[in-house]
Amino acid sequence: MATGSVKLLGVWASPFVNRVEIALKMKSVEPEFILETTLHKSELLLKSNPVYKKIPVLLHDEKPICESLVILQYIDDSWPNGPSILPSDPYDRAMARFWASYIDEKWYPLVVEFMKAEGKEEKAAVLEKISEGNLLLEEAFIKINKGKSFFGGDRIGYLDIVLGSLLGWVKAIEMMDEMKILDETKMPSLAEWDKRFCSDNVVKDIIPQPEKLAEIHRKFHQMKKATSN
Repeated sequence: MATGSVKLLGVWASPFVNRVEIALKMKSVEPEFILETTLHKSELLLKSNPVYKKIPVLLHDEKPICESLVILQYIDDSWPNGPSILPSDPYDRAMARFWASYIDEKWYPLVVEFMKAEGKEEKAAVLEKISEGNLLLEEAFIKINKGKSFFGGDRIGYLDIVLGSLLGWVKAIEMMDEMKILDETKMPSLAEWDKRFCSDNVVKDIIPQPEKLAEIHRKFHQMKKATSN
């Protein structure tokens, strides 16, 4: 088992930071949380992640590990005595990584695009693309979970963390725009998974409530507007 200090650079509202928090909690590792600010990046962050200059950054024994998906795999390798995050079967691991890349590179960017879209017509066009992705994720969940509760089987695993960490912001965006992104009638299996994931003891104190995220989104844009004037 890994030893040494564990520090996490991030903000509580970041779903990518939340991923790391969930993984560490699964392994019973309590990090020192170093709070960053959105508008002004610290010297420690810039030094620790000079390539992307963004959170999250995990400092393990003062050695930085960057990018949430990389960090999840690092945590799984470094603390093998806790519950496994990634599947043990090579094919299942490959599929988990494939769908994690799809979520981060294809699906969630559409959710961000939806949030930035102006007018109902523009939002509806983006929502149609998201809906197509939702169907793919619904099919993937049914294939991967093998009749069990989570992508990871009987307990939360890699894909559950990757997709589930985004649910708080998805629901906050639904609340702000009064439009449904996750349609339970079209993705019933994932809708049930959503409830199980968000109520799990490992997760429920980490994923922020949508109301809080909607409020911080409003305040951030007010601050950004004020600094640009």
